[in-house]
Amino acid sequence: MKKGLMILLGFMLLFSFMEPLTSYAKDKETKGELPSHVLNISKDNTYPNSTEDQIVLEPSEMTKELLDDADVKITNPELVEMLNESTLKPSPIAIGYRGEIFLGRWPLAYHSKETSINWEYQDINSNQLNNQGSQANEKISYMQKEEKHIKGGLTAKINQADQVKKLILLEAQQNTKLPLAFHTVIGQGSKQNNTYGVPINKTGILNAYAPAVNEKGEIAFGEVYLKLKGSKKELIVKNVANQGIGAWIPIQDHVSFSYNVQ
Repeated sequence: MKKGLMILLGFMLLFSFMEPLTSYAKDKETKGELPSHVLNISKDNTYPNSTEDQIVLEPSEMTKELLDDADVKITNPELVEMLNESTLKPSPIAIGYRGEIFLGRWPLAYHSKETSINWEYQDINSNQLNNQGSQANEKISYMQKEEKHIKGGLTAKINQADQVKKLILLEAQQNTKLPLAFHTVIGQGSKQNNTYGVPINKTGILNAYAPAVNEKGEIAFGEVYLKLKGSKKELIVKNVANQGIGAWIPIQDHVSFSYNVQ
């Protein structure tokens, strides 16, 4: 009886730890901690990828004041840039002066609902070593045969797609802490020093994949007005609408490997 009770308690303890461990593994994937089969090849990639899309524009003092006072969250870097380049100096003696300037309909901000990673998003390379008839074990390593372009994109058609992509990119970078770009390249001749053993009379096959982040969420659109009243200025957003959207965003300079022996 005691033995059976101890076994039951052991199973209960085992299952009580399973869910936290699973959650921890998922969290690792979306916080920049790589699985053992994924390697950073930034130093060995023969193609110098640009990181221009990852620059974050800081709002000026005036722009920050306008954004903070707005009723709707606004993170669109192109709208921030336009406000940064604007000069507003309403006269303190402009009593009774009123004005409302229509700045256009803008994608305002992206709200992420789910972030996941496909470590085998695109097949990019395969190296093989045939060790038939040999009298000793051999080793195989990664060598990129051809230049590969890995492209992501939005999962649906949407207005002002370029601005929407920037909003999603910025959010995905925050969620994963990984270098992301909608277009990245693995250059011909890129390699890694890691080796994989090929036994006698066997063939080793080393496949390489480009990973990518999958984002799912909502984008908010709205009509933006700049309202001037005397010496005061504020942003007014009207007719706000949310639209569901997703995107695939490749991870720059990272390769996922799968090794098989036949």
